[in-house]
Amino acid sequence: MGKMLMKGNEVLGEAAIHAGCKYFFGYPITPQNELVAYMARRLPEVGGAFVQAESEVAAINMVYGAASAGVRVMTSSSSPGISLMQEGISYMAGSELPAVICNMVRGGPGLGSIQPAQSDYFQAVKGGGHGDYRLPVLAPATLQEMVNLMGEAFDIADQYRTPVMILGDGMLGQMMEPVEFIDRPKRDLPPKDWATTGTRGDGAPRTITSLFLDPAELEKHNERLDAKFKKIAENEVRYETFLTDDAEVICVAYGTMARIVRNVVNKGRANGLKIGLIRPISLWPFPTKPFEDTLQHAKAYLSVEMSTGQMVEDVRLAVNGKKPVYFHGRAGGMVPTQEAIMKTIEEILGGVLV
Repeated sequence: MGKMLMKGNEVLGEAAIHAGCKYFFGYPITPQNELVAYMARRLPEVGGAFVQAESEVAAINMVYGAASAGVRVMTSSSSPGISLMQEGISYMAGSELPAVICNMVRGGPGLGSIQPAQSDYFQAVKGGGHGDYRLPVLAPATLQEMVNLMGEAFDIADQYRTPVMILGDGMLGQMMEPVEFIDRPKRDLPPKDWATTGTRGDGAPRTITSLFLDPAELEKHNERLDAKFKKIAENEVRYETFLTDDAEVICVAYGTMARIVRNVVNKGRANGLKIGLIRPISLWPFPTKPFEDTLQHAKAYLSVEMSTGQMVEDVRLAVNGKKPVYFHGRAGGMVPTQEAIMKTIEEILGGVLV
């Protein structure tokens, strides 16, 4: 199969099918409805099943059930819908069930708007649901990267028995780009000998649960989960750097925002400004190495986001007070412009911002 011109939301669906997803349970919400419609049409063609649930709460619990049987399953929604799914996501993390959840973020809080935003960063990487758990979060910047990361998301989910989130936004979901579905190297994944597929009288019944009434037993379970999340933090960090080797101001941006900032870096370099870009691809685990690698020569870091400032907190943790960290953002579905970002960079270099 060669390159195909596809819409972002449909790319997510086809990439999931290419990764072996056979089951999708979801509920429509703009701006990701094309994904739901795509799965409704395509899954029966590949021997899978699609169910439009009566709500987001029902959808995530259907995902819980299918994941318990060990199949590759996915759901998707947009900001308010993901909020409704948080209880189920916490239950899945506690029950160690693998699945992929796509959030094509729109402006918030509350019902908000259907314009693109990155204001669900806290919800995605800081928990969202209750209890001691972490959620691996991958943030593609292009539609081809959506394809590549979808396979990674399902593999991470299966390897560590945990839900994984693909975090995009309305702009990525609605744009069209050429993509290619290429077979990836296969991971050596563990057998799903925990799945409730029936023992047929051979062995003890398998149980999926997050209920541990004995506090000591729950603590032991939480410590085991914590050890697993630490292993994910060691092994599943992804990022990209662009012209950071001699950069004095290093912008930090992910997803759609990183595409805009990359253009700013190119224009700045053409005018003799030493600026670069760190693009976190895994938002949790958040990459710290590119900050450690650039602290010697960077004068400052600038977090650029489609929010009032959420990832900037992780940037400050990564920089650890050793250099100034600034923020530039727009909220409510507004997108920072290249001109405004460049003006902020010039103010940093000129000593206007202190």
